[in-house]
Amino acid sequence: MEGVPEDLIEQEESDSSMKPPYKIPFRSTRLQIQRSNVCSRAYFVVVMVFFHVYILNVIALLLYVHYNNGPGDLVSGDGGSSSAPASDTGGNLPHPAPSSRELHEEEYSQTFSLPRFEGIRVGHVQQVSLGSDRTHAMKTLSLKPLLFEIPGFLSEEECRVVVQLAQLKGLLDNQATASSPGQEESNQPLLSLSTEEIFSLLDLNQDGLLQKQEIVSHSRSRDGTWLSPDNLRQILTGLETCPTGMLTLAEFRQVYGVSPHPEQQKKGKLHGQFKQRSKHTWLYQGPGSHHVLYTLRNRVASLTHLPSRLVELSEPLQVIRFEQGDFSDAHHDSSRPHSETTCAHTRLAGNTSSLTEVSCRYLTVLFYLNMVEEGGETTFPVADNRTYEEQALVQDGVDLTDTQETCSRGNLRMKPTAGTALLWYNHLSDGRGWMGELDEYSLHGECPVGRGVKWLANSWINVDPDHLQQERYQRLVAEKHQATSGMEDHYNPLSHSDLHQDL
Repeated sequence: MEGVPEDLIEQEESDSSMKPPYKIPFRSTRLQIQRSNVCSRAYFVVVMVFFHVYILNVIALLLYVHYNNGPGDLVSGDGGSSSAPASDTGGNLPHPAPSSRELHEEEYSQTFSLPRFEGIRVGHVQQVSLGSDRTHAMKTLSLKPLLFEIPGFLSEEECRVVVQLAQLKGLLDNQATASSPGQEESNQPLLSLSTEEIFSLLDLNQDGLLQKQEIVSHSRSRDGTWLSPDNLRQILTGLETCPTGMLTLAEFRQVYGVSPHPEQQKKGKLHGQFKQRSKHTWLYQGPGSHHVLYTLRNRVASLTHLPSRLVELSEPLQVIRFEQGDFSDAHHDSSRPHSETTCAHTRLAGNTSSLTEVSCRYLTVLFYLNMVEEGGETTFPVADNRTYEEQALVQDGVDLTDTQETCSRGNLRMKPTAGTALLWYNHLSDGRGWMGELDEYSLHGECPVGRGVKWLANSWINVDPDHLQQERYQRLVAEKHQATSGMEDHYNPLSHSDLHQDL
């Protein structure tokens, strides 16, 4: 900088210090920051809205799972039991009685809930597990009522055994009157079972030997006895004279062939006591029952995910025979909750103030036991209607509940297929995991059989709409079981005879 005047240098430094070299860019930068802030606020609002919606969806999903599945320990600990085996090679009976301690420790608290399947949509198929080795496809047939179809729920052999047991129990035609001596006997074919078939039905654990407990189980069960007292006494007498205390098939042939009525049982056939038959009968499914019936009840508990104790305390299996022309008008399996009525199955709990007893059936599982040549469909006249009004059941002067005349008008009809099961809920949920109002859309009936014979069975799960009443009833039954002990008490189950409701 030599040769430059000092006063000129000072002037340039003064001028440079007076200039605002960052003034304009600084204003531009501030303006850009302000615009960015406006965009950030809008973006922040959008993000927060989506975040809150996501949180609300998560909360709704948790509430949905809680109220539909209930506490997991109640479902998995009791209701998810695996099916009982179809046979047992051991010498002991296959159904040991629950210990008094187990019954005493079982809790019935207000956290007890009733699980429900979700239909999703009509036609939806979901897999259901019925044990370690049984999985079935369950198809949604209707959302109103919540109705499902499970093909292959029963095997052909199981269907045959249930029909045989129902015939042995005795089916007397409700509409038939006793024939006078001069009249021709019923034109229905008489039941004819071989000695081998009788032996197999009596042999509960299928070990090829008849034990006294197996015979006593039939004599002690009011709901399950399907042999006459003379038959049972005859078999027991022969068993007591046997040195081993058990009867083989060959020994059973000799014992069962000695009959006080040789003209009826000389050839090992059952005839006389089955000349009259009803359209339905009841088969006991508890300890000591035939292994097919016992297994079927456990399978229902696995299917429904309901506690096994609740299933055990429900009605026995109802088996119905429809002959040509027979039908059932549309009806509801359960009843509307009402303060002036009490459930038939819980009246033992001391609720005797009500004047009327009604059926309280949370759900129905229906089994088709054979193929029908023609007709015999199960109809749900108002399934999936937009609204339900009793006035709408009459169309053009025709009552839709009259299935004999209007079966073809039903919204939904299922043709019987042997082994297929239908499951539907007779009641809505109360929103707290318990049984709510009657589902009006569960109205159903059986169409007339055009040709052939139709066999079906109903398994109903009884639940009292009053949670405390149901709890009190189960406690009472548990206390009664605790008061009994021994094998003979084990084969003297609680009778459900007075609980049967004919629809």
